[in-house]
Amino acid sequence: MTVMLERQPLSYDAILDAADVVSARLERTPLVAHPLLDAAVGAEVLVKHEHVLPTGAFKVRGGVYLAARLTDEERARGLVTCSTGNHAQSVAYAARLAGVPATIVMPSSAPEIRREAVRALGATVIVHGDTLGDASERARELGCPEVSRLGAGAPRTSTTGRFAYVDTTDPRIILGHATAYVELFTSAPDLDVLYVPVGSGTGAAGACLVRDRIAPSCRVVGVQSSAAPAGWLSWRTGEIQKAPCTTRAAGLATTTGYPLPQSVLRDRLDDFLLVTDDEIDAAARLLATRASTLAEGAGAASLAGLLSDGDRAAGAKVGVVVTGGNASPDEIARLGR
Repeated sequence: MTVMLERQPLSYDAILDAADVVSARLERTPLVAHPLLDAAVGAEVLVKHEHVLPTGAFKVRGGVYLAARLTDEERARGLVTCSTGNHAQSVAYAARLAGVPATIVMPSSAPEIRREAVRALGATVIVHGDTLGDASERARELGCPEVSRLGAGAPRTSTTGRFAYVDTTDPRIILGHATAYVELFTSAPDLDVLYVPVGSGTGAAGACLVRDRIAPSCRVVGVQSSAAPAGWLSWRTGEIQKAPCTTRAAGLATTTGYPLPQSVLRDRLDDFLLVTDDEIDAAARLLATRASTLAEGAGAASLAGLLSDGDRAAGAKVGVVVTGGNASPDEIARLGR
């Protein structure tokens, strides 16, 4: 099945096109076994190290592909989006590649170090509201007032406002994110199960689309914080849901399900797990001590999902994705607890 949205289909062929663009700009990231981690988990674990990319997270892949596919009108207007950090850096990176201005609206809950990282890429940062939902509303007002009335997660990109609004789930962003899973599954098509963190769900959607073509026997399991369960609720009910967001993991801090990723995940995702923030912290400690890897909360969530899955993963060949390494000072401090 091909999921259509305005500009470009979410199909395997489109993902391969994105992979050609992204591979010309970004090095392939490592897929590595860590024997100490295997011993601690009781499974053969391959870790996809996406945190080594230029912005410290897999989302830069979406920015690279977005930059290559901007319209003339988007270039003329400049870009605006909202994010707690990694999508913000991705769009700022895209704007710098394309030579266009970018304005990023971030909630006050986003770590200051992430705001600094966005400014360092040349983008303008506006701090608005306490949650990503608040920031999203403001960004939509700047980009397109009528789209803002559709609410957070509306799956479209608009160019009728002051700036060209780039939605978190713009198809170009999802296609770019999916290139990580082209690399992963071509290297390890025999995986039994892959755990993928879910914020907006773009990465998990990309993983499912690629899995269907390259490794159809592999189960894909989404993992989300129980303190921000809107995506999980949306998947469970089959309808877009909103939910309170109190998670410490900035990359998972969403308040709503997102229609386009959910339309992919609904029929393709094999399971969806909720983990606590304390479980995410424990997984981050395990990555630091058993895989020499510093992961932010979202980047440790897939391992937290594996650990919570218990006996079902025992003895299996498993993939986890460290989607980001932009750990805040608070996250780093909690590694020693």
